[in-house]
Amino acid sequence: MHSFTAEQIQQLNEKLSTPQEVLKWALDRFPSTMALASSFGAEDVAIIDMMMKINPKARIFTLDTGRLNQETYDVMDEIRNKYNINIEVMFPDANEVEQMVRVNGMNLFYQSIGNRKLCCGIRKVHPLKKMLLTLDGWITGLRADQTEVRSNAQRIEIDPQHNGIIKVNPIIEWTWQQTLDYIKQNNVPYNKLHDKGYPSIGCEPCTRAIKSGEPLRAGRWWWEMDPQKECGLHAEHGK
Repeated sequence: MHSFTAEQIQQLNEKLSTPQEVLKWALDRFPSTMALASSFGAEDVAIIDMMMKINPKARIFTLDTGRLNQETYDVMDEIRNKYNINIEVMFPDANEVEQMVRVNGMNLFYQSIGNRKLCCGIRKVHPLKKMLLTLDGWITGLRADQTEVRSNAQRIEIDPQHNGIIKVNPIIEWTWQQTLDYIKQNNVPYNKLHDKGYPSIGCEPCTRAIKSGEPLRAGRWWWEMDPQKECGLHAEHGK
């Protein structure tokens, strides 16, 4: 495990300014124990392209919840083929899923916020924690303008939610448009749902296209009213 002080982390954030600099530091420092957690949205595929240019052996893992869109599986295969990479796929524990569905039904998440968080917990959070226990750090596609919870995140930070490992957010300062521009300029495969009005893509039953003028994450858990909806993968920053 690493042992960075808050001062060292602050110095790194002041020194490393571009996403590529941040990624190069992370991948050089932890060549085999740093990995990108990818849902294969626009942010993640942009980061994958940068990572592969820095270190073609960099690790990428994804959480297959069992409820993803076909378009998400399509872009996974496109990315795998273009960059010739092995994507480490994490699945939820079958017994946990079976028990949850048996007790609460297949579409439990529509019934209450508690049920929705239970489903996210079993299908996403538990597999993530299992993977992060094996790593010294993880890379995310978080952007500060996605939600208020994410607005205080740093490029590099210590993750208190996961045993104090390093959390790297290389494009935290990017806008949605910057992300799309990078994909276009670098000919990166992307999820075709982005062309159908889906800026943020999660599980198929829990994601819809957004209407004109809606926030970028309005299509996630669209039946819930809280504007700061999260699935539990990312702790609240600075709160």
